[in-house]
Amino acid sequence: MRIALLGGTGDVGEGLALRWGYHSSHDVVVGSRDPDDAHAAADEYEATLDAHGRDAKFTGFENAMAADRADVVVLAVPPYHVADTVEAVADRLDAGDIIVTPAAGLTRDDEGFHYHPPSAGSVTALVADAAPDGVPVVGAFHSLAAGRLADLDADLDVDTLLLADDESAKDTVAGLTEDIDGLRALDAGGLANAAEVESLTPLLINVAQRNDDLWDLGVRFQ
Repeated sequence: MRIALLGGTGDVGEGLALRWGYHSSHDVVVGSRDPDDAHAAADEYEATLDAHGRDAKFTGFENAMAADRADVVVLAVPPYHVADTVEAVADRLDAGDIIVTPAAGLTRDDEGFHYHPPSAGSVTALVADAAPDGVPVVGAFHSLAAGRLADLDADLDVDTLLLADDESAKDTVAGLTEDIDGLRALDAGGLANAAEVESLTPLLINVAQRNDDLWDLGVRFQ
């Protein structure tokens, strides 16, 4: 399966690229607004995997080119760029492709981070509103620590909650999720539940920042 990581040069994109490159045989494409940055990141990820004894190939392109012919497009971009990014690649998406969004709206003050959803009610809903007809949206990976993902020597043993109105798309992303060793996908319902899931992100950041040795914490439901 071809996975395009738009904004794949950032922390979340790096972690997912390395994990899929290390644990699976999927075709992973790194996207960026700057194709030179995408090429450089792809080379860097290949070198990281080579150092871990894994021969994997990444390609890097401008976001629209990365999305072209992809089966799954992951929006590894900040929440305020998700709608613009979807619109920029919309003509490269076909019916049946899947958009995945891990973003959550946040604000910060002296007390820490707080959930700040857009007017659509959640970032996931915002992406769904921007997505072309026939292209389902799945919310996933909100609670994953980027540093832990990118550290291939670290065991994950964490869960991620999936949200979608299209059950087939949700099942596909669940399969991709569990291709990564130590990552378990749990069904959190439809897109209407996205705000509850996204609001976990600032909670986890606050806990991580206030407790020693928990910087790369995750969630495991038992």
